[in-house]
Amino acid sequence: MASKKKILKKIKIVLTGNFDNHQDAFNFFDKNSDGALSKKEIVALLKEAEISGFLRGIVASALINGYDFNDNNKVDWKEFKKAISEM
Repeated sequence: MASKKKILKKIKIVLTGNFDNHQDAFNFFDKNSDGALSKKEIVALLKEAEISGFLRGIVASALINGYDFNDNNKVDWKEFKKAISEM
């Protein structure tokens, strides 16, 4: 199983290598433009980061559980920035 460090490194590569800034990355994956990333949208980000299909759901749930401070089962921009700052 991939380590947390390897997963975070892959995510960081996607965010820094494909987008001018983190806001652009957030907006790209926020497909319905509701200002928050759902589990499905986070899974799409993880797929882009080449996280294995088996792990995507687990990692997406862990990200939501770790950073969803307003308990809406999504990661909004403020929560996303917090997650990025910890990478």
